[in-house]
Amino acid sequence: MLPKEILQQVRKIEISTKSLVNELFSGEYHSIFKGQGLEFSEVRAYQPGDNVKLIDWNVSARMGRPYIKKFEETRELTVMLIIDVSNSGNFGTIQKFKREIAAEVGAILAFSAIKNNDKVGLILFSDIVEKYIPPKKGKKSVLRIVREILYHSPQNKKTDISNALEYYYKMTKKRSIVFVISDFFDENFLKTLQITAQKHDVIAIRILDRKEYEISPIGFINLQDAETGKEILVNVSDRKFQNKFHKFTKDKISKFPDKLKKIKVDLIDIQTDESYINKLVKFFKERARKIK
Repeated sequence: MLPKEILQQVRKIEISTKSLVNELFSGEYHSIFKGQGLEFSEVRAYQPGDNVKLIDWNVSARMGRPYIKKFEETRELTVMLIIDVSNSGNFGTIQKFKREIAAEVGAILAFSAIKNNDKVGLILFSDIVEKYIPPKKGKKSVLRIVREILYHSPQNKKTDISNALEYYYKMTKKRSIVFVISDFFDENFLKTLQITAQKHDVIAIRILDRKEYEISPIGFINLQDAETGKEILVNVSDRKFQNKFHKFTKDKISKFPDKLKKIKVDLIDIQTDESYINKLVKFFKERARKIK
């Protein structure tokens, strides 16, 4: 049994998500994501120009003339949410922590999937895979996913994106729509992301707070690494510190979209002080236009 306040929070997200899914995503959701592949439909008589590789030799032998197999694209999709629950998600200087926004975005995507009768699954990760829920259809499964995103208590504080991607890559043979939700403050994961994107349709959703990459020169302050707990006293007005910090933000923040573009992974950038709804809607509409 779940505490009453947890059920109320899940219900609140379900209600707020439902109208958004109905109004904005229902018409474009399937148009921007391809099915998992081809599925056998029927056999028909061979016609000149047909691919001889599709000839069904058993049926052809029985009928005395060549027949070919017909295939149709399967429309059922599998949506996998791979969400970072490391300690850096417990940061936010405006209204919500990054982890709260990740939960709400995950809920919107999950409810979008079941509205279209697709399967949806979940991986929560830190530097280990903390929780795996296999893709399933139905409201019951999605409500469980939303509960886990909101209230899972991580075992570890650090991040390993590659480990989570490798876990799912080995777990399934079928093509999926994979949403990776993180701040992407990790190292050496781009190659694994690229390999995953060759098999699945991967969309990265990056959630950041401006105070993580904008520091005013206000003198000495204590900075703490959220994942290691290590604290250091620094003079943020010092020119050397400012130069190092600007290099960090350039390498980690500014260059990230171009790095993803090179490996053909779409990116949705969300700030804690912005409407994530607008960002999601913009992504869906832009992708629909590209396909048309």
